Amino acid sequence: MAPALEAVEFDGSSSSLKRVCVMDAGGCLGSSLVYSLLQRGYFVHAAIQSRVEMESMERRIVDNKNLRVFHTDPMDYQSIVEALEGCFGLFYSFEPQFDQPSYDELMAEMEIRAAHNVLEACAQTDTIDKVVFSSSATAVFWRDPSDSTPSLGDFDERNWSNVNFCKKFKLWHGLSKTLTEKTAWALAMDRGVSMVSINAGLLLSPDLTVTHPYLKGASEMYKDGVFVTVDLKFLVDSHICIYEDSSSYGRYLCFNHVINSNKDAVNLAQILLPADISSLPPSMMVGENKMVPQRISNKKLNKLMANFEGGATLSATE
Repeated sequence: MAPALEAVEFDGSSSSLKRVCVMDAGGCLGSSLVYSLLQRGYFVHAAIQSRVEMESMERRIVDNKNLRVFHTDPMDYQSIVEALEGCFGLFYSFEPQFDQPSYDELMAEMEIRAAHNVLEACAQTDTIDKVVFSSSATAVFWRDPSDSTPSLGDFDERNWSNVNFCKKFKLWHGLSKTLTEKTAWALAMDRGVSMVSINAGLLLSPDLTVTHPYLKGASEMYKDGVFVTVDLKFLVDSHICIYEDSSSYGRYLCFNHVINSNKDAVNLAQILLPADISSLPPSMMVGENKMVPQRISNKKLNKLMANFEGGATLSATE
């Protein structure tokens, strides 16, 4: 159990920072962001989808007067407006809460609608200065090999996944994240909302399993040199750095490890499939530790974070 955070008094200086909203604060990333922001002196509106997660947040972070917890449904515009009231910034991520057994094409419709509601609410909230929008690397690197239009060089934040390719091979995570992020960018530009997006690799969270929709097509990612992962602390620090740095702009690919060797693949498989790693391609299990050339770059983010001093991050298991 993590220790309770002491309330931080605002002294009116720029170092006291401002009031921000974290949505979805009940998830692994969101709850860790709340904890780190409170430690840095922010007043935080934690927007949470489920009552159970609200109670969990209140138990873990007690007696902190700089925290307000809101029950917010991304499909309910009014609940979003209430959570954003008085906030200067928004950290937005969305993990749908529903009883569907798999991540499928319908997910894109749900995520697009949620992003539309949130960006529209930000446009109607006069105090909002900046939105940090959590997307995924799967919105960057899926493309049709037969398409000669894209550059054959490394992938970076200038690339977008091919929607038709994602549909053809049922890469629903890439499809959903691509369409949702494009919707968010279109609304942000149309409504005059200042937005920056973070395209994160696979989050190595304590609850990660082989069923995570990001992993659909993992073998192809590996062979293409674009299979990237990110630690929770690095991802949280990246969000805060991008929010605090006035020079941040556009999209940022966020990862701190590339799965591009047999050893890396086996180590990840042991996390995902501790009892059985037989589902890995045989080429990863035998022979020399072959290296696959890395073809994805996060130089833009690394340059921004060069002098960033991060704080503690609350693990989802604490």
